[in-house]
Amino acid sequence: MANHKSALKAHRQNLKARAHNRELRTRLRGALKTARAAIESGDQAKATAEIRTTVSLIDKLAGKGIIHANTAARHKARLSRRLTVATADASTQSASA
Repeated sequence: MANHKSALKAHRQNLKARAHNRELRTRLRGALKTARAAIESGDQAKATAEIRTTVSLIDKLAGKGIIHANTAARHKARLSRRLTVATADASTQSASA
């Protein structure tokens, strides 16, 4: 454990920042799950809205350095690909019906 006053303060700040970052990453995981569930539900309007809010959160976290830029890009690409595939499947099913 640190002995200097400045080191003790830095330790307190690190604990606070780590807790905040953990909350934000947890929020991101929840948003990703919600977006994936919206895509799977088949409601395109709901899925698009969920993806928009999730992508906004992803960009904020990447901008603050909480997640890496490549991780953010990967999450966004996978979400958009899932939405594209789901809408393509929905359009082919409605066309064949």
